[in-house]
Amino acid sequence: MSFYDQSVTNAEGEEISMKEFEGKVVLVVNTATKCGFTPHYKDIEAMYERYHGRGLEVIDVPCNQFAGLTPGTDEEIHEFVESNYNTRFPQMKKSDVNGEDAIPLFQYLKSQKGFEGFGRGPRSQAMDAILSTLDKNYKNNPEIKWNFTKFVVDRNGDVVARFEPIVEMRDVERCVERLL
Repeated sequence: MSFYDQSVTNAEGEEISMKEFEGKVVLVVNTATKCGFTPHYKDIEAMYERYHGRGLEVIDVPCNQFAGLTPGTDEEIHEFVESNYNTRFPQMKKSDVNGEDAIPLFQYLKSQKGFEGFGRGPRSQAMDAILSTLDKNYKNNPEIKWNFTKFVVDRNGDVVARFEPIVEMRDVERCVERLL
């Protein structure tokens, strides 16, 4: 199985094959509309506008698995994101990214790039405190830990990076820019 063997359902219910993105750099992110990280949409959209013409694609997968921070229908989520962040990249159907109902795309991504930690600093400590109460073993599994975890896939379909939500968006952008 490769990245290009995966697919995802868009907000209109159509299956989108990752094969459509062959030869492109792809940023896949699980998103939320009511999260402290929701402003990442602004930076993701700016990156999309800057680099889409050079081959960047964004796959936005809304997910309500983390503290219920993505309420609403696919239409309501899309309207919120478009009106608040003027997004132009495609948005997928709200889906699970963990557990037995996790969509295959995220199962694949997690199998390629597991959790490597939050690093150091106050934000890392805060995430550790939150997650330790939810799952004492969270450090030892590849599951998505929170909203706005980002995966970067290169032009060959290789998952080259996983960025946890507390990572600065400029670091994500540097990774994407190197691959374009």
